[in-house]
Amino acid sequence: MRITCTYIFVVCLIFSAYGCQQPDIDNDLGAGRPNIVFILADDLGIGDVGVYRDGPIQTPNIDALAQSGVKFTQAYVTHPVCSPSRAGLITGLYQQRHGWEFNAARRDKEYGMSVEVNTIADTLLALGYETGLIGKWHLGHQAKHHPSNRGFKEYFGVLDGGTTYIDSSLPGTSYISANSGLEQTAPTKRPNSIYRNFEEVEIKDYITDVFTNEAVDFIHRKQSRPFFLFLSHITPHTPLQATDKYTKRYSHIKDQRSRIYASMVASLDDSVGRVVQTLEELGLLDNTLLVFASDNGCAGYIEGACSNQPFSGYKRFHHEGGIRIPLIMSWPKTLPKNSTFHDPVISLDLYSTFTAAAGSRGSNTRDSVNLIPFINREAKSSPHDYLYWRSGPTVAIRDGRWKLIRYNKSPLTPNELEKDGRLAAPPNGWSTQSPNGQLTMLYDLDADPSESKNLANAHPEIVKRLENAHQKWASTLTTPIIPGIRSTLAEVDGTTVQLIF
Repeated sequence: MRITCTYIFVVCLIFSAYGCQQPDIDNDLGAGRPNIVFILADDLGIGDVGVYRDGPIQTPNIDALAQSGVKFTQAYVTHPVCSPSRAGLITGLYQQRHGWEFNAARRDKEYGMSVEVNTIADTLLALGYETGLIGKWHLGHQAKHHPSNRGFKEYFGVLDGGTTYIDSSLPGTSYISANSGLEQTAPTKRPNSIYRNFEEVEIKDYITDVFTNEAVDFIHRKQSRPFFLFLSHITPHTPLQATDKYTKRYSHIKDQRSRIYASMVASLDDSVGRVVQTLEELGLLDNTLLVFASDNGCAGYIEGACSNQPFSGYKRFHHEGGIRIPLIMSWPKTLPKNSTFHDPVISLDLYSTFTAAAGSRGSNTRDSVNLIPFINREAKSSPHDYLYWRSGPTVAIRDGRWKLIRYNKSPLTPNELEKDGRLAAPPNGWSTQSPNGQLTMLYDLDADPSESKNLANAHPEIVKRLENAHQKWASTLTTPIIPGIRSTLAEVDGTTVQLIF
């Protein structure tokens, strides 16, 4: 049955409080509209992508994608951990507006991202696109939260935050624990199931390759009409597992964690290459908007195996290393090749960029901006005046130059951390208050993008301006759906702080 613009009109009429707008849809939904392919890595450090840093890991296919399009140097996600970051980018709204502020845990399976806000897949489906999600979801398990009921006509992947890549007892596989404080037993049984739509399926091959095969198959089957493919990889998220196909490329790296992590990035890079090759072979590449990104920075708890250089902090931090990501956008028919975009952008902008490319006029949401006019220099301003972050008591905001961060100070010590590096939370989650005060940090990102010098005491007027702007934004947000039960400790500026996520 053909889905018309009536669907999205009704959704936006009912839930306009979330900032959703009815797209102005062209009557002609036919020829000329691009296919849209979005490849998302999981916990990939910006310093582990060749076009961002000349490091030990080679990413020739991702680098080639940048040469065919646009590399963003100041691209951000809305949260430094997986689930809330994905809730922002898939809705085009700061996830705190619809309540998905914290990372989902195993105990949260009865909850999911609000169904009272539409997804990018909902919108593109209403615009006549074929829609498919392959890989990680992490936004709810129940039927009403399932991707198949959130705009994706086809789904293949894991509903949870991750799973094992392969049975590590098989020959030709490698495994090491995330850090030396954890058990070293290699995983053999998959903890989280793989589904095709609502049916559980058994997968024995390396899961990154399986997801790539599914993506290639989707493109072949949907090539006759515009499609939206969201290839949501788990790699290089833990567990650290790889096969000989990839580890042989990095046999010269002696540290086992670094070798396996690099091998996982190699599998990701191969996936990008296969998708591009498939589009090219089918004559679709020129009119395909292809985007590559990561959902947050790489994880510090894998003990130096990854890199967010030159930025400080890791996943879980609101420092640049946790929230600044690699972002590459290629559309040979429309966007300039081998170009660089320097203004700050955020993953929220993909929503409006995709819907505008699909033919929706006035596609911007309350938070999302169509980047195409900015990339093509048709718009003379910057996409955003401010970018905002919040995770319970943790807050951050940046303008074109300055960035403010506030973390809760903590009287706890690293001895109180669990083996996985986290703190055991109270039953109702961590308080959003700051009983021990907060550490305030102000950084000049133009002069100090690595955030090495805290200028809060030197510029109280800038601190106050950014605080006021953040408070104005925060006054528009809603109550979190689930409590923040995950946190860890970190030493920042000589102070022990609690990172709640």
